[in-house]
Amino acid sequence: MNKKRGLGFYLKIYFKIIGQDIKSKMSYRSDFIISTLGMILTNVAGFVSFWIMFRNFPSINGWGYYEMLFLYGFSLIAITPVQCLFDNNWSLRMFVYSGDFIKYYFRPINLFFYFQSEVFDVKGLGQLAFGIGTLVYAWGKLGLAVNAVVLIKLILFLITASLFMIALQNAAAAACFWMENSYFILELAFKFKDYAKYPITIFNAVFKFIFTFMIPIAFIAYYPSMIILRPDEVGLLSLLSPVIGLIFFYGSYKLWMLGASRYNGTGS
Repeated sequence: MNKKRGLGFYLKIYFKIIGQDIKSKMSYRSDFIISTLGMILTNVAGFVSFWIMFRNFPSINGWGYYEMLFLYGFSLIAITPVQCLFDNNWSLRMFVYSGDFIKYYFRPINLFFYFQSEVFDVKGLGQLAFGIGTLVYAWGKLGLAVNAVVLIKLILFLITASLFMIALQNAAAAACFWMENSYFILELAFKFKDYAKYPITIFNAVFKFIFTFMIPIAFIAYYPSMIILRPDEVGLLSLLSPVIGLIFFYGSYKLWMLGASRYNGTGS
């Protein structure tokens, strides 16, 4: 009879697995340094693009430079968990097609947890640092309040925002259980994050609906960040975003597990 595994058990196992993964990555330090610098330079390029754009346009649909920069920093922090903790989703299709995915069924722990915990993308921490720096810089320029309540709200809604990006990637990665050429779905889902740094109000009605209810990238930065950025304009979707985020994450988890339950171990 299998024992019921609690949170403490999974945390203990997780840190052991991640510790081994980080040790193996740090043995190739030059690769780690180059990858981290590449991640930082990519985000610097995004920062520069904002600066160039706002040299010609003082605002975009009522959104100023520092507000847009706040959204940009917020989105970078929000997508860091999917970058660091769920990076193994990119390898899922290869494990499925080769037949190697069968090995994850031989441990008495949650299959989704076991698969995702094998990889920790350390270079995502460079993105996190840049995102925090950008957010703090924009926060100061906007003169936003800083107190315990605001910081608690910030952490809560950053976690909320992360759930949406994780859900998108989980669902996209799970497509490989049903179709052979699924990489483009995962790639497309990941590219949608580039739209998360823009306020949903700059899009027309059709894209507002799509980016809110079908491909919920507006929840990766816009709706959650409104709690901090424009508290006087907070709407129902912003307030409900933690609940909606949990629903999307749980739905993506169940879809992933449904696909895994169909796996027969034969490979491609």
